[in-house]
Amino acid sequence: MKQFPILVLFLLLFSCNKDKTASFNSEEFLELKNKGYDDYINGKYDSAFIKLTKANAIGKTQNAEEQIYVSLILADLHNIQSDFNGLEEVITKALAISNKTEYNPHLYNLLGVAYGEKHDYKTAIKNYNLAAKYTTKELYQIIIQNNIAVIYLEQKEYKKAIETLLPLIKADTLTTAKKEYAKIIDNLGFAYFKNGNPEVAKPLLYESLSIRDSLMDDGEKIASLIHLANFHKENNPVLSKEFATKALASASIVKSPDDKLEALDLLVKNKSNTEAHKDFENYLNINDSLNKARQTAKNEFSKIKYDSSLAIEKSEKLKVENEFITFLFIGFGIIVLLIYFLIRFKNKNKLQKSTYEAETRISKKLHDELANDVYNTMTFAETQDLSDLNIKEHFLNQIENIYNRTRNISLENSEIDTGENFKENLSLLFSGFNSEDTNVIIKNFEVINWTKTKTITKITVYRILQELLVNMKKHSQSNLVLIGFEDGGKTYEINYSDNGIGSNKLLKLKNGLQNVENRIKTINGSFTFETESQKGFKAKIVFPK
Repeated sequence: MKQFPILVLFLLLFSCNKDKTASFNSEEFLELKNKGYDDYINGKYDSAFIKLTKANAIGKTQNAEEQIYVSLILADLHNIQSDFNGLEEVITKALAISNKTEYNPHLYNLLGVAYGEKHDYKTAIKNYNLAAKYTTKELYQIIIQNNIAVIYLEQKEYKKAIETLLPLIKADTLTTAKKEYAKIIDNLGFAYFKNGNPEVAKPLLYESLSIRDSLMDDGEKIASLIHLANFHKENNPVLSKEFATKALASASIVKSPDDKLEALDLLVKNKSNTEAHKDFENYLNINDSLNKARQTAKNEFSKIKYDSSLAIEKSEKLKVENEFITFLFIGFGIIVLLIYFLIRFKNKNKLQKSTYEAETRISKKLHDELANDVYNTMTFAETQDLSDLNIKEHFLNQIENIYNRTRNISLENSEIDTGENFKENLSLLFSGFNSEDTNVIIKNFEVINWTKTKTITKITVYRILQELLVNMKKHSQSNLVLIGFEDGGKTYEINYSDNGIGSNKLLKLKNGLQNVENRIKTINGSFTFETESQKGFKAKIVFPK
């Protein structure tokens, strides 16, 4: 039976003495540390892990001593969950910041535990030796040497185990440390037994059991009972069965499934056991349940570790994100102002009524929609907790919406190339509104000779079609748009239709299309439309060649 004392006793008594104080003023750290410690002592390991992981992140920027204290408890939580890679990671980080050698015995001892459980015995012994190097306290040295001896037992290096344990039993410290003395003579007796010296082994094994019986600790005496069951397995199967049965009873009391399995394994293989088949069934059931429980616990613990790491990462990035958000809003503000003044400058000397009204409409749109939305989004960022994933996602959606609308306003009012690329640019306008939800069909596009068409006519036609398509996208909910071009002799005709929801509020719709009518009048053209609710929208644009 393995015995790897974790030295939690020493970290609790030695590192911070659980005095509810710290060497720096951080109320949040103290609250997380103390509550995490209480959860740890009370067996609420998931809750303890979350609190102590957060405390560790705070302590990292404040005080190395406090961080090491928290790290030692976190390491034991990893050990409890059989997460030895996690244990190794925590302790390695703690060693990197440890500037006081008094902590090193506990840290290196825990690394020895991790490597021993991973069957990397060479590295385990190396770390146990490092732990011994950094302490002069006799009891600490004895515990570490006992751990090394257990590694030798696992490697079946029984002679080395004897050589390691034999000098320890003479230590004066063990006269009062009965529990540790019982562990050492039990392991020493078992090493003698495995090394072929049963006459030396027997009194040591029985003495250890006697001490442990006097301590009235079922958890401690399981090892003695298992070792004695192994000792008598061949020469006295009846007595071996008796010790294995007692070990099973003690393991049941302390709820140790691993020890139950070891005791049942001895009972199943015992020559005098007439009910071995029942013990075998019990062994299988416990083993199956243990594997399932450990896998479930491992999955849950992994999720807690992942969630905790995300929470810490968000906390560390919060300050950077806030600075980025401020910069982002300043950038948006500059973009909005640039667009606003660019549009005013471009239209400064234009006399047409439609241009003036377009400028007014755009300015109003920038002020009423974008400026208000930017302000509201800034207020939202200042008053909400952006570390919450749902709130952060909502905030980013608002930013993306403002950006898209700013870009659309810019595109709607950007300069139009009326040269030889005009036809291609108009085609790009149509394709830009094609999507999975909307199909834009163009008919007889070649009818109009754009190279002989006036510049002001090209601009007007482009803007009118653009506005119709934008209104369609925003309001009509249509999935099919048809734009047909026709040669009417002295005029050109453009017929627009869609299958959207239409409108029976003609006055309101007419007001909304007033800008289109004003534009067409500047080139002596006409614009007519018809619509009904749920029957789509139709419009005809006519202008002279």
